[in-house]
Order: sequence, then C-alpha cells, then structure tokens
Amino acid sequence: MGGGCAARRPVIACLVAAVTLGAAAACTAGGGSPAAPSSGTGASGPALSASAPATAPGGSGPPPALPTRALASPPCSGATAAGPALGSAGTSSVQAGSPFGVAATPDGRWAFAVSSASGSLVVLRLGGGSGTGPAPAVTKVRSIPLPSAAVAGAAVTPDGKYLLVAEKSGAAVISVARAEAGAAGAVLGTLSTPSQPHGRGESPDSAIEVAVSPDSRFAFVTLEYDDEAVVFNLAAAAAHGFGAAGYVGAIPLGQAAVGLAVSPDGRWLYATSEAAVGGQLPVGAGTPGACPGTVPGTSPGESPGTLSVINLRQAETDPAQSVTATVDAGYQPVRVVTAADGTEVWVTARASDDVLCFAAARLAADPAHALVAVTRVGSEPVGLAAVRGGTLLVVADSNRFGATGASSDLSVVSVPAALAGRPAVLGNLASGQFPRDMAASPSGTLLVSDFSSGLVQAIATAALPGGS
Repeated sequence: MGGGCAARRPVIACLVAAVTLGAAAACTAGGGSPAAPSSGTGASGPALSASAPATAPGGSGPPPALPTRALASPPCSGATAAGPALGSAGTSSVQAGSPFGVAATPDGRWAFAVSSASGSLVVLRLGGGSGTGPAPAVTKVRSIPLPSAAVAGAAVTPDGKYLLVAEKSGAAVISVARAEAGAAGAVLGTLSTPSQPHGRGESPDSAIEVAVSPDSRFAFVTLEYDDEAVVFNLAAAAAHGFGAAGYVGAIPLGQAAVGLAVSPDGRWLYATSEAAVGGQLPVGAGTPGACPGTVPGTSPGESPGTLSVINLRQAETDPAQSVTATVDAGYQPVRVVTAADGTEVWVTARASDDVLCFAAARLAADPAHALVAVTRVGSEPVGLAAVRGGTLLVVADSNRFGATGASSDLSVVSVPAALAGRPAVLGNLASGQFPRDMAASPSGTLLVSDFSSGLVQAIATAALPGGS
C-alpha cells in the first residue's frame, strides 16, 4: 500500500520526452533516448493564462506566476535529478514504529503518526526550533491502540476536533482532545463502508489516504483495490454511533486510487490513480516490466496514471456523478497537494521520477491544457508538501523499490524555478529509508514519516534554502 500497494518497478533508462525537458531539472543519473509523450489529456495545445492573487499566503510576497504554456504528461523514467547535499541541519527525529500517515493539529502544538507496525497511533508534542538554529522539538508522548492493523494515511479535521486514520475500508475516528490528554476512550468509532464486492478480488483492507471538507462535516477515503474514494457524512456518523451510519456513496476513480487533497476554497477534491480506467496496472511487487518496454518478453506495463477533479459539494450528495474532469498525470501518480492560494495543484508521479504542476483554474475549465510544469526529482517520489507560503516544495524521494545507485532523501524544490522551466532542485535533505507521507504544521515544522526506518522527522522549514 501507499505509495499504493500496486505499483512496482525496476530502474530503467531515462525516457523523458523532449517536450518535458523544458520544465524539468536536468537528469543526473540514467540516460537513453527520448520516448514519445503519453497520449491523452496531457497533450500540448493552445496556451492559456491564469490569474493569481497579489500576495502569497504567509506574507512571503507575490505568489509565483503560472506559465502560459501547456505540457504533455511525462512518460515512465528511471533518471533522477539532485541538488547540493543539505545534510540534516534543522531536523530532528523520533521513533514511531513504521509510520505511514502523519498529521498536525491546527494550533501547531501536536502531531500524530500512524504506526502500521503495531496498529497504533503515536501522539507527538511539538515545540520550538522554528528558526535556522535548533531543530524543531518533537517528543513522543504516548501510543494509542487502533481498531485495526490495516492503517495508512491520516488527517485532522479543520476544526481540530477529530483525527481520521484510513483503515480497512473506511477510517477510524479519534478525539484529538482525548488523544492529547491521554484520556480514556480516545478512539470514538469507525466510518465503515457497507459490504460490497471488491474491484479486483483482492483484500478489502485497502484504505490509503483521507481528506476532510473545510467545514469538517464530510470525510473522503481512497480505497486502492476498489478504484474509488468513499464519502462519509462525518457529522451524521458522530451523531448516530459511527459504523455505516454516515456512508454516502463512492466516487469512481482510476485503478489503484491513492492520493487526495481538498482545494483551499472547498470547491474541489483532487484524487490520484496509478493507472487509468481500462489501462493495465503494474505487474506486481518487485517484478520487472512495470513500465512500458522495460524488459523484453514481460508484460507491456501499465497505462499512465490520472488526476481526477471532483466537485466536492456534489460528492457530498451524489458522489457517483461528481467527477468533473480526469487528466493524465505521469506514471503512477500517488500524492497530490495544493498551493495555499489554490492556484497550483502538485502531483508526485512515482514511476516518472517527476513532480507535476497543474493550473487549478484550467483543470476545471480546460483540463487538456492544465499541465504547466514538470520537474525531475529523486528516485520514486511519494509524499510532498508546499511550504514557506508556497515558494518551496519538499518531495519525499522514497526509493521505495531500491533502485540501483539511488537513495532515499528529500528534494527541496523552488516553485518559481519549476514554473519557469528552470532546474529547480535547490538541494537534498537527508532522510530515513522510504520517506512516505508529509504534514506541514502551522508552527513552521514539516513532519515526514520515514516508513522503513521507523522514524518521524521534524524539519524547520525556515532553515530550508530560499525559494526565490
């Protein structure tokens, strides 16, 4: 699970198409001939402009201008880009037992890590170290058993009342106040999907990521093996004892649905799927041939993955009809975030070794021309976060499948440089093995779950290189 469970691939030659090179950082590993870009909604076309607010959130000056170009969705690739080594300055870590999801409270004082090793919730206290000197303080306070060991992503509701943990075919609901205080009964119940046939006959325990509407009333959970996101009326579930009481329905997505993000204005829900509907999924864990043409005689590989644009309000009442647009998003897209002002939508394409930027306004109005930047990062990127008022991205280069000559780290990406089509990786920050999910705290601390090292990293975002 989670980059999702489905996609597995070996290192392959650099296949980046020339059309993407203008927006990607230069490759530092791999080589080979360019391949044709994937067909579909990523094809280049007439350039459109997009407006942006005069000032970026967080007081960091005007937000970067979105380019007027439109790009093709990138192909599968095994080449990576790297910047100067940044070491581990401004970071600290704490043991958290194979952490998957991480989430922070709106007041910036607490955070949570979901330990899939023990099926428990690790409660963390945050404090101090937001400048360029000491690393942020992060302290493990306690662990709380969860209803199931099949746990994954996490999110705190915007009102700070509940923590939701993706588990089985729904989500566990935890009282944030009780978890912080160590009070009994912190786990309030679960949001459950009614019994139904499962998409590809695999385990029904495939909940991956969770998102919450801005008013904290509705929750959305991707079910990787059912190729959908399920919708729950959280307010109704809380009033009627949880279980299936709040189940609304399912949003149909592509194959291996994984990432979720809500637009800041609450109009849109964005979801990633590792392969398109009707396309071919990766051939299996650790098996060569997960990208087209990599190993003669094996499966021809999978289709490009997709980003779906969902009308959030319609999803709350009629989820089956709520998908507004679907676009190509590289190979094996696994996570999605938005800029704080909502103008940009960023996606990690794990098998393309790229991070993609879509113009949010074009995703709704002209999705075929919404892709405006493609930036090469490290090996098999998964988690990502926009920090410092949206001028920087931090990307988790998971190296999940152990590519030869590659390593796990965190790429620090300049958003203005990426949007201008220049090399954009400012440097690489040290991480543990398989950095997976991220959460940005309002206190200026970025949390990263290093799954295979059993650590949660805390990073002072003010200590990162400048994004101008």
